Formats: sequence, C-alpha cells, structure tokens
Amino acid sequence: MSDGPEWFAPKRYGYGSGPPISWQGWAITIGFILIAAALGVAFARKPLVFVAIVIPLMVLFSTIAAKTTRGGWRWRWGDKD
Repeated sequence: MSDGPEWFAPKRYGYGSGPPISWQGWAITIGFILIAAALGVAFARKPLVFVAIVIPLMVLFSTIAAKTTRGGWRWRWGDKD
C-alpha cells in the first residue's frame, strides 16, 4: 500500500493504473487531455514538434499516475487485493 495520495485505482488485470478515484486524479487526467488536444490543434502542421512536446508530458502524467495509484503499479491477475 502506498503511503502517499491515492488518485488512481489499480487495474484489475495487467500493469498500470485504472480510472481516477479522486478529484485530483480526474483533474490531472482532464488537464492532460485538454493540453494534448490544444497542442494537437496548435501543431497540426508540425507533427514532429507535437510529438517532441507530448512525449515528455505523457512521461510526466504516467509518473504521477504511477506514484498515486493505490498499491502502486504491478502486474495483476484479477485477484482482489
């Protein structure tokens, strides 16, 4: 069990985070989607610039999700834990 905040539920099967379970998780998820969409519109004719900006944002979002997932990221086989 993580000692920090719990913003995301763990996935039942597989590796990673499931859906947000707190307002902070929803806020960061919606913020990421809005920023990515705005960058997609702004850099529609410059796909390499878009990718160069979005990849670090994805890494940041994934890192935050990993650190704030209840129980952390690990492989799960569907068992209740």
